[in-house]
Amino acid sequence: MSKLQQRLMRELQQNRNIKIVKTAEWCIPIRTVDVTYEPVRRSTMDVLMTMLLLSIQEADFSNAQELSELLLVDPLFIEDLVSLMIRVNLVRNEDDFYRLTEKGQRQLERGIFEEELEKETSTLYFSPCHQSFLTIDTRNDESDELPELYRYIDKEAEQQEQFEESMVIAALQEADQEEEGSSQKVIAKIVQTEAQQINDSPCLEFVLYDKEQDIVFVRVWNTLLNQWDHHLEQQLTDKEQLTWREQYLS
Repeated sequence: MSKLQQRLMRELQQNRNIKIVKTAEWCIPIRTVDVTYEPVRRSTMDVLMTMLLLSIQEADFSNAQELSELLLVDPLFIEDLVSLMIRVNLVRNEDDFYRLTEKGQRQLERGIFEEELEKETSTLYFSPCHQSFLTIDTRNDESDELPELYRYIDKEAEQQEQFEESMVIAALQEADQEEEGSSQKVIAKIVQTEAQQINDSPCLEFVLYDKEQDIVFVRVWNTLLNQWDHHLEQQLTDKEQLTWREQYLS
């Protein structure tokens, strides 16, 4: 940690007008949250699937051969695609004829094909100080000795174990932005969230004085993110700017 602090101090003092008037180390709590969810593979519906669904919607077909003769497409392609559409519940057999399901009707109207995938589990990291999930830097090395806790921790938020589904979905999408060609993997449903242990993550605080502008401000390096944390910087500025001015500009 000391090497990191020295590197950051050199970086901050590259501007000759900047003077470091105070440094501090403290930790923010990070709650580990295990999430089980149902993803889907979403893609633009191809021409053949669209033609098949439109044909089934408009007329009665009892087998793939009839559709093949209408669309002039190899029966094997038609049979494979109809089997897929039945498996993902776009089409069903009813009274010996193919019929669109409500799901099939919706996807046809939107021109979007959604294929349900197996359930998955991911681990997210919630910061009560940010009131959001953080995308951590996996290169981060944990410190052996942790400093004191951040002085502005919201104790109620620290014990939070329930999270809005929209917030969880957004965090999962940001962590897993998987795309394959024209398709995209998206989160369809959150099955379960389980709040696990709370771990402390170190931050480095630098109170700085800008001689040229005659102002005091703060920079905070978040080791979990491996970058400057503008949220914590703004939080400290809002709470302590008057104190800094009285202490360092008097």
